[in-house]
Amino acid sequence: MKRSGVADLPLHGGHVPPWLAMRMTTLGTAIVEAVVHHYGRSSLLSRLSDPFWFQALGSVMGMDWHSSGITTSVMGALKRGLNPRASELGIYICGGRGEQSRRTPAELRRIAADISLDGEALVRTSRLTARIDNNAIADGFQIYLHSFVLTRDGEWAIVQQGMNEASRLARRYHWHSASVRDFIADPHTAIVGESQGDIRNLVDGRAGRAQQALLAIAKDDPARTLATVRRLEMPSHHDVRRADVNARRLGAVLALAHERELRDFASFLLLEQLGSRTLQSLALVAEVVHGAPTRFADPARFSFAHGGKDGHPCPVPLKVYDESLGFLRRALDAAALGHTDKLDGFARLDRFTRAIESRLSPAADVEAVIARERAQSPRYGGRTVFDGASRRTVSKAAARLTRTPRDSVGQLSLFRK
Repeated sequence: MKRSGVADLPLHGGHVPPWLAMRMTTLGTAIVEAVVHHYGRSSLLSRLSDPFWFQALGSVMGMDWHSSGITTSVMGALKRGLNPRASELGIYICGGRGEQSRRTPAELRRIAADISLDGEALVRTSRLTARIDNNAIADGFQIYLHSFVLTRDGEWAIVQQGMNEASRLARRYHWHSASVRDFIADPHTAIVGESQGDIRNLVDGRAGRAQQALLAIAKDDPARTLATVRRLEMPSHHDVRRADVNARRLGAVLALAHERELRDFASFLLLEQLGSRTLQSLALVAEVVHGAPTRFADPARFSFAHGGKDGHPCPVPLKVYDESLGFLRRALDAAALGHTDKLDGFARLDRFTRAIESRLSPAADVEAVIARERAQSPRYGGRTVFDGASRRTVSKAAARLTRTPRDSVGQLSLFRK
């Protein structure tokens, strides 16, 4: 067992408006359901424990593509959407930000009692991972968000985030119990981080084999520890730039959406007539569901599915978002009844897009794509958090994005009984 990844993100202010939060919950739930349908619960945890995939998920859901708020909003959306269906899907999400994080032990004990797992062992694991990231690794980040994702099989993933107000960065830590391995669980390329100083062992060995494995990390040199994980460092600029996007991969998606012959065949694969802009979104959502880990090195590309709430790379196209949601929900509902044609077509769409990429290699002009998306935004019901605000209010909000973190941080209290 090892920490599976680290992401460094710029601190941003702002909030998720209700019109986006509702859609994020629905889309996030549908994506998780599709992953579980095709690959199983273990594969979902492998993906959640990959910082690149997690960032792509938040981007395709319409969040700001690189800000610290992605962590809170994505885990909150998944908790709202998945917990009411936990008994059906076998996935449970505990904890969250601030006060919610302190409820993690009670939530774990209650769930463990319901599904016959060792609740105390899970609580000790939760506290131990928080201690390691908050105390044992002295990197200056104070944990303020702790989300524990558990399956009925006893496998778990942890996503937690700390803040360093001095450096104006947030750091997200990913953990995975890795009790089940599959094709995407262990192909990651190591990224070495700089040593952050000596690590102190602040926990004992009474937590059993899981904690013993985690304690080995606390005793190791940080440079070697970070060499075993995927590390994602996001740039400080808020806008999407050409350097942030794999133009060849984006070009394949655009060719699929806008070239008539390819668009017609894609619609045939999906067994449904869909607009070109919706095909563009669905191709990127399909890659989040079906793509291999190496496909997520440029999370900004996935913001071209449903834009971003702050207007980067474009306003959130609500009509497209809702049409994408409608298709995916209908496909999942049909699959639940044994009719998998549409959902299988969704997987074929991803393979078809990659085939376009390998054969045609159309590179996108990122700046031109952004300009087109913004010009067409009114047609698709484009919306941002600034709609209806005065120019002065928008300027102040934009300034807050670079000055003041919205989240006030206190040290996570997961260490008390």
